[in-house]
Amino acid sequence: MRIPRDLSVENIIACKWVFRNKLDEYGVITRNKARLVAKGYNQEEDIYYVETFAPVARLEVIRLLLAFACMRGFKLFQMNVKSVFLNGIINDELYVEQPPGFKDHQHPNHVYKLEKALYGLKQAPR
Repeated sequence: MRIPRDLSVENIIACKWVFRNKLDEYGVITRNKARLVAKGYNQEEDIYYVETFAPVARLEVIRLLLAFACMRGFKLFQMNVKSVFLNGIINDELYVEQPPGFKDHQHPNHVYKLEKALYGLKQAPR
């Protein structure tokens, strides 16, 4: 997508690659992983986002929930939320520059419009 006319170059969020080696219990590298991360620390309030979210569960609240569930006989289930950042849909209009190593030399002024959250965005936990 070409840069929209009402969007300035300062409003485009930069991104970078984060590489990590996964080790087994003996310290031997089993997998190499790469993740595309937005440089969210460059985002400015009221330009990119209106509010931020930081979902945190306090230990007291978890204890209270467990005690209440035991008292009432509720059945509790555990849920893994590691992939919530990758599957979260973004309602805001956000544009990310082309990732390093994947720049299109025929269209250097094109950017990507995000439809789903990237790690590093202020909107990602929402």
